Amino acid sequence: MPPKVKKPATPSNTNAIEDTKPIIQQGPPGVFRRLAVIVYDSFLLFAVLFVATLIPAYILSPEMFAAKPANDSVVHELNIPMQGWIYRVYLVALIILFYGWFWRKSGQTLGMQAWRIKLESVSGGKPSWSQCVIRVLVAGVSFTAGGLGYWWIWLDKEGRSWHDLASKTVLRSIPKDKKKA
Repeated sequence: MPPKVKKPATPSNTNAIEDTKPIIQQGPPGVFRRLAVIVYDSFLLFAVLFVATLIPAYILSPEMFAAKPANDSVVHELNIPMQGWIYRVYLVALIILFYGWFWRKSGQTLGMQAWRIKLESVSGGKPSWSQCVIRVLVAGVSFTAGGLGYWWIWLDKEGRSWHDLASKTVLRSIPKDKKKA
């Protein structure tokens, strides 16, 4: 059977016209979809932070990575610089870069792609770097405050969280693609 060729858009061929329509986006996602995205993304973020921690650990304490005799005891201590504020700032910067890169590239992290959620600025475009930084920092505050920033979407008429409001961004649900027969 020969492959099907798409016909040019004409009034009698409405399927071709439907293919060129932009993706219709629905309202904001609920709390549980947002939390599912957080769980999904946390696995990837954990791996990134794990590797990012190995780099300074190796630079600061290469002897920890050297082969040791079998009877040597294991020491579970980090080097002192790995416990300070510089290390914490390094990790926060990596978290901001992680989310910022995904949001600036396509508006979606891997978890957001899986759960069909997209981040946009209020004007409808991609969020700026300053919006990404504000969003990550306020999301951290939202989370550490017992999740109040996330639960806030039940009180807000437009379903926005604290970090949506602070960064002037919105999350949109993307509908499933309908399979074509």
